[in-house]
Amino acid sequence: MKIKSKIEGAEDWLFIEEIPEMYVANTPLSEKNINIKMPAVNKLINYQLSSGGLFLVHSTMQFNENVKVLSEVEGETITSQFIFYGTSPTSEKGASKNSRRMGSRHNIRYIPSLKGKYPMVPGVEYKYFLLVLSKAYYFHLIDQHSLLHTDFVKEILKGKFTSFVAKDLSVTPEMRRVINDICECKRAGDLKRMHTESKILELLMLQLEQMQSGVEVEKYQIKPDDLKKIEHAREVLDAGYRYPPTIIELSKITALNEFKLKRGFKEYFGITIYGYVTRLRMEEAKRLILEERMSIGQVAAAVGFNHQSHLTDAFKRYFGILPSEVSFGQES
Repeated sequence: MKIKSKIEGAEDWLFIEEIPEMYVANTPLSEKNINIKMPAVNKLINYQLSSGGLFLVHSTMQFNENVKVLSEVEGETITSQFIFYGTSPTSEKGASKNSRRMGSRHNIRYIPSLKGKYPMVPGVEYKYFLLVLSKAYYFHLIDQHSLLHTDFVKEILKGKFTSFVAKDLSVTPEMRRVINDICECKRAGDLKRMHTESKILELLMLQLEQMQSGVEVEKYQIKPDDLKKIEHAREVLDAGYRYPPTIIELSKITALNEFKLKRGFKEYFGITIYGYVTRLRMEEAKRLILEERMSIGQVAAAVGFNHQSHLTDAFKRYFGILPSEVSFGQES
């Protein structure tokens, strides 16, 4: 199958890629960055990654005038598309000083073949995160007979263009986190390939979970001043997660009431304060076991647990295995 996209009138392609129909395990990743410059373009950065049956594009676009982006798909693909768009105060005349219109949407689609032109509005910054999967790759990630996508698979087998849900849904903070994890991954080679595939599966899981619930994301606007306080709260937790402050104490430190602190933290970072502290402790515990070869008792003390059994219970809940199962035979 083949996918390609370009700005109407431009010589260079945003991308043009042949994707293998079959899923081939352990295929090395191929990466490239494309930066297109032309009078109509204010900003256009395009990162691409491909492997056996997978093509990933992460683009940031902003235009000075009306343009159209041409896209074409030849052959059967399953796409998972995320679009983020925002209008900054400087791009709209008469906008209030602090105004900024933001939006996001996502969906999963089966595309047997497609040609289209998509208008881009001047001054709007678009961020696209697009996964293009062969059928074989998609069914490698999610079994064809899984009840998670029965109706969707029926349409795929008929060869009919279909969207998983009729109306695109808003992107959740958890989805944003996974997308950031994929885009900001510093690993290389097989480790990056394994990391990318695991995160793609996690992203699809989050999409299917939201689509099956039928619940839209509740909109909660965080004020700029509150956002700074929420970011400060994370800095406090990063520095003191071993013995973290209580919510009441953290509220006083950040000068933000408890309700705004808890809700704002969950909305912005996609995880509760308790969950964030747990993640910091567990990831450090795993590192100390694997890299520092500490005993389980030593690790418990290092990450703020008074008793070794408390660490063991928390570790099992978080990772699904006991600390001793990743300790390479160390005595606890």
